[in-house]
Order: sequence, then structure tokens, then C-alpha cells
Amino acid sequence: MPLRLDANDTGFATDFDALVNARRESDSDVADTVRGIIARIRDEGDAALAEFTARFDRHDVETTGWQVSQTERNDALAGLDPELKQALELAAERITVYHEKQRPADSDTVDSAGVRLGARWRAVDAAGLYVPGGNAAYPSSVLMNAIPARVAGVERIAIATPTPDGRVNPLVLAAAEIAGVSEIWRVGGAQAIAALAYGTGRIAPVDVIVGPGNAWVAEAKRQLYGVVGIDMVAGPSEIVVVADGQNDPQWTAADLLSQAEHDPTSQSILITDDAAFADRVAAAVEEQLNVLATGARARISWNDHGAIIVVGDLLDSVALVDRLAPEHLEIATADPELIFAKVRHAGSIFLGRMTPEAVGDYVAGPNHVLPTGRRARFSSGLSVLDFMKRTSFLSLDEAAIAAIGPAAVALARAEGLPAHAESVARRLGLNTI
Repeated sequence: MPLRLDANDTGFATDFDALVNARRESDSDVADTVRGIIARIRDEGDAALAEFTARFDRHDVETTGWQVSQTERNDALAGLDPELKQALELAAERITVYHEKQRPADSDTVDSAGVRLGARWRAVDAAGLYVPGGNAAYPSSVLMNAIPARVAGVERIAIATPTPDGRVNPLVLAAAEIAGVSEIWRVGGAQAIAALAYGTGRIAPVDVIVGPGNAWVAEAKRQLYGVVGIDMVAGPSEIVVVADGQNDPQWTAADLLSQAEHDPTSQSILITDDAAFADRVAAAVEEQLNVLATGARARISWNDHGAIIVVGDLLDSVALVDRLAPEHLEIATADPELIFAKVRHAGSIFLGRMTPEAVGDYVAGPNHVLPTGRRARFSSGLSVLDFMKRTSFLSLDEAAIAAIGPAAVALARAEGLPAHAESVARRLGLNTI
């Protein structure tokens, strides 16, 4: 059964602290294994990548093909059910429009001292997208990762995706075609992350790697950060639903299970001011678990990591939400703006009874790649900015350096850096060496 807490109980603070601090990431010690895989890819390139692919994905890339051909991609898109194709195209359009508004503007100004200064934004040259294979192959994630890169202006977008037994998910190929992906490689796991980071003989290196994956993929991204940029090290999915007693308990139950069905380590939490409503939701969850195709997985998540918290006033939920810093936050109340205005930490927020988190996973527009594991306290979801970098610039003439240069000389000398001081002082006619 999920954890049941009441904010009025004397032990609530201790129990809630335990909930916030509980680790749900895999306990497997994969760091050493991943370190060895990375080293082999760096040193041996294609040969090691082919060996790992044969071992873990059970196919020979020399036979099945290193890359997915354009013909396969075209066939996958042409073979889509028309309704599904229309849904993917609608999602792509909405994601594109939303992310186009994130593109930053360059700046170029002259200040009161006569110094020209500003910043110029440019996209990285190449981005790598990791797309899980098998049961976790989600075309929506292809759109959410590839479209911001395309909007940013990235010229080369390369997907790495495992193809167990040589089989590739046609929905992934169709989504990649719609999103404008440049190339698709039939490799996965930590070895694929290393191949994108360092390059091999066939795969050229990229500048940024994004996308979800298992513990080995996440660890590879963690270890290779600095060689390449990464989006984040993602953990299990999570949702917090703040709901009053006027909601349909079946709707709320479905919202909680929408994250629980992802993985046994996912977390779903209900915060409400109505104990009777909490009981109705708990009953509705049990009812739906019995019929969901993903019920076995969702039940483990709900029983091991789920929670129902009853508070005296829904405004009290704000402090709890900020401690949890959830990946997803639904505010299903009569006036969600009251809570929304006060919440500081959440990956993405869904306002009102008619805004389920699941619509955000597909067609709403905002990105569904979001910080997990309480990381929304200090990080944000994937955006166009993850594929861009800012270069500052400045320009001084004689009057400008005369205005601000003496202060630079004074600071350089105070820091014991005489060459710094001289490089400015000589332009001011203040040679001291």
C-alpha cells in the first residue's frame, strides 16, 4: 500500500523528510562497467562498438547495417496509420511553435563609458539524441528531443538507438523523419553514448547528447559530461497531484497511474485537503490497477513509492511541493492560480481539472524532458538553449579604455598579476616595467 500521511500528525515532519530523501535510483553499481565500455570505444572505435552491439543487442551491424537507410525511414512514415501520422504531425507542429519562442536574441549596446558590449547566440554544430529501444521506444521523445535542436539551428542531428535482434521500431523512424533528424545509428547503451561523444570511424562526434536511457546510459552521460554537453542525468518519473475534493476520483487516479506505469521506481503523490476524497482516489487506483495492461509495473510503483498526503489547507501544499520539487505538478483545484503563484520548484506545472499531465507528454507543446529526483530545485526542462551557447563580445576605443582601464590596472595589481596590469596600463601610457 502507498504511504499515507496526515499533516496534523505529530510525526508528520519526520515521515515527510523520509519521503523527500528516499532514493529511487537503481542501486546497481554500474560506474566501473560503464568506465570500461567508454575506454574501449575511445580506444578501439568501430570494432568495440560492433562487438558490444553483437553482445547486448544480438545483431551484427555489418549485416543489418550501421545506419538506418533513408528508404527504411520513408517506408516507416508511409506505413503509418493515417490517424497516428496526423497525431505525430500535430505534436511536431505544436512543439515547434512553443520552442521557437525560446530562441534568445543577440544583444549589442554601447554603455555610458563608450564600451561596446553584447552577446551572440549560436547553435552547436552537432547534437546526439539517444532513443531507447524495445518496450521503452517512445516516438514522442524523439520529437521532444529533436525539434528543439532543429529550432536552435543545429545542422547535424544524429540518433543512436538500440535495435535488439536487428529490429527497429517503425514509430521511432517515422517520428525521426517528421522531426528532421540527419542520421540514425543502430547502436545503443553506454557504448552508443561514448561513440557519440568521442566519435568512432563511422560516427562523427557530437557536441551535445540528450535523451533518456537506462542506468548504464545515464552513467555514461554523467561520466562523459565535459567531453560533451548533456541535457541532464534523468531518474525515475514522478508526479505530484494537488487536488481538492471536487475532482473526479477516477480522473485523479488515472493521473497518478500515468507516471506509475512508466517504471516500478516511478513515484506518484496525491496532496489533498479532503480525507474522504483521498479514500475515493485510493479505491479508484486499485480499481484501475486491476484492468491496466501495465498494472503489474504500476502497482509496484504505487505500493513502494506512492503517497497520499492530507493537509488542513491546500495552500499548505506549497511548502510540501517545493520540498519535493517534482518533475510534474498538477494543480486540480477551483482556482489553481493561487497555488501556482506561490510554487517555486517544479519541472512542469499543469493548471486546472482539465489539464492532465499526459497531454503534456504528447501534444501540448512544452518539453516533456524534465528534471527528476528533486533536481527541479536547480534545473529546468530541455529547451532550445540546451543546443546553443552564448559568446560575449566587447570593443573599446581610446576614450572607453581611458574611462575604465585604470580600475582594471588597480584590480590586477591587487591580485598580484602584473602582466594583466601592464596589458592595460601600456594602452593608457602608464608603463611601469
